[in-house]
Order: sequence, then structure tokens, then C-alpha cells
Amino acid sequence: MTTPPRILTIAGSDSSGGAGVQADIKTITMLGGYAMTAITAITAQNTTGVQAAKVLSPEIVVAQAQSCIDDIGVDAVKIGMLGSPAIAHAVADLLEGISVPVVFDPVMIATSGSVLADADTIAAFERLMRLAILTTPNVPELQALGDVAGVQRRGIAFLAKGGDAPGDLVVDRLYRPGHAMREWSAARIATHHTHGTGCTMASAIATGLGAGLELVDAISQARSFVRSALMAAPGFGAGHGPIGHQAVR
Repeated sequence: MTTPPRILTIAGSDSSGGAGVQADIKTITMLGGYAMTAITAITAQNTTGVQAAKVLSPEIVVAQAQSCIDDIGVDAVKIGMLGSPAIAHAVADLLEGISVPVVFDPVMIATSGSVLADADTIAAFERLMRLAILTTPNVPELQALGDVAGVQRRGIAFLAKGGDAPGDLVVDRLYRPGHAMREWSAARIATHHTHGTGCTMASAIATGLGAGLELVDAISQARSFVRSALMAAPGFGAGHGPIGHQAVR
């Protein structure tokens, strides 16, 4: 029996199960990994938006992660919603001490349009982007970070996701210092059940990297998983419903 890659997700909890650590656990498990969590915030949310949120302390966030690292070990890390600049810096301090691939999903704006990070938190993201092997902004997040040119000037690798851009094709572009831009495109799947796609993409990439895949292969696998889950969405909720992780085989 092959030992599953150990994937630590540092992210918020989504009470409706579609995004955050719940989406990460489903994704990691379906892709053959072993999921561990460090919860940064507890949210009351559903397919229509975020109704309430309680950010945890940096100390308890780091303690959760450290407990996993010290005993189980870790092969890759996925970072999602952080909730405060203090948590962002505390997570950066922690990750500077370990040498595993880190995938950073700079969660700022939910599918519903709710803002999940303030200006100070965005500024604190700089350290995490430098630590990560890949940062995965969607269109609004990329704009908040300075668009493609602004992020390229940081000298980091990032996947500019195109799901929020208009058009019949969804185009994702990988930018890496010293490499030619790599592009993936596919026909848009007509659905409003897209809650948790960003979380799922980032945790799927982290799982691939933890299993030993090269970055381009991990992204390709993750894109296929997300597209399959979009097509298998169960149709729950009155707004942007969850995708169908459990139906992907």
C-alpha cells in the first residue's frame, strides 16, 4: 500500500461545507492524500454569502499546524483564508522553518462577492507569496495584487485563474521567473454552482506536489479534478452552490 501524501491546509471553516477546509479535506482525500487542518477562522456562510465570521488567534492557528507537523509530518501545505495580518505573519514564521511545497490561495473575495481580507492582510501576503512555490489568484484577487505585471515584478510563480473573466473559454496562465508562460484553456462549464472552486484548485495542486508531481503536472491534474467536480455539482442552495467533490472518480 502506498503511503498517502500528508497535506496540511491552513484555512477558514465554511459551515456550509462547500469551501475552506471542508473543500480542502474532500479534495485531498479524493486525490489520495491525508488531510490535516489548521483552522484560521470560523464562518457562518452558505451559498448566498458570509453571514458572520470569527477569526481565531495566531497562537492557536500555529499550534494546530505545529501539532500536525511534529507528529504526523507534512509533504505539502495549502494556505487559504487567513483572516488577519497577524495570522499571515505567524504562518509565514512557521513555514520559514520547514522545507515543503506551499500553495498559497490569496483568499480576499468569495464567490458571492464578500470581502474576506482587508488592506493590511493583503500587505502581509507578501511574505507568503515569496515562501510559496505557487500563488493562485482569481481575477479580482490578481487585480488587488497589482495585475499580472505587478505580480510579475515580485519575482514569484503564480497561476492567474480565468474563471471570473468573461468569455466562452476559461484560460489559466502560469507565470514563473525564468520560464515561458504556460497556458491552459477549456470551454466554460455553464453553471452557477462554483462555490469552493479556488480552494479546491489550490488544495488539489498541493496534493499533487505532495505526491511528487512536477508543478505543471500538478496544475493539470488539479484543473481536471475541478472541472469534473463542477460537472458533478449537486445543485444545492439558492446562490453559488457547492461543486461535487464526492462524485469525482
